[in-house]
Amino acid sequence: METMWRAVGRLIVVPLSFLIGALVAGFVLLTLGLERVTHTVHVESTDNLDMFLDMVDYGLVFIGGTTIIPAMIVILIGEIARIRSVLYYVTGGGLSLAAIPLLAGYAETSGFSATDPVVWQVFATAGFAGGFIYWLLAGRWT
Repeated sequence: METMWRAVGRLIVVPLSFLIGALVAGFVLLTLGLERVTHTVHVESTDNLDMFLDMVDYGLVFIGGTTIIPAMIVILIGEIARIRSVLYYVTGGGLSLAAIPLLAGYAETSGFSATDPVVWQVFATAGFAGGFIYWLLAGRWT
């Protein structure tokens, strides 16, 4: 009977922790990204409007369905294998969000294109934060 309640608890805690971790990652992505966008727009004096519209376009690609799938794969593997390491979830979160610019570049050019390193840093940092929050809420408990 205790095993059943533990499974029911995991069915509640895992999606709720994923949602909270995703919100934290989105918040970090928004705040860091907004800071980087503001800095880039003010430093670069040529073609600010086109640059801003390109950034908005990348943001819309991010909002699409490609954002959740890599993170869900990391969590699914971690839950099935019962991995409770903070290093796994933080690294997995960072890698899953760092894959987003790669997937967005692939979707635009039908091949992999070079992305600005700042974009990779912002996405990876947001993924690290989301992975840590998930581990803090659900990943460290059996």
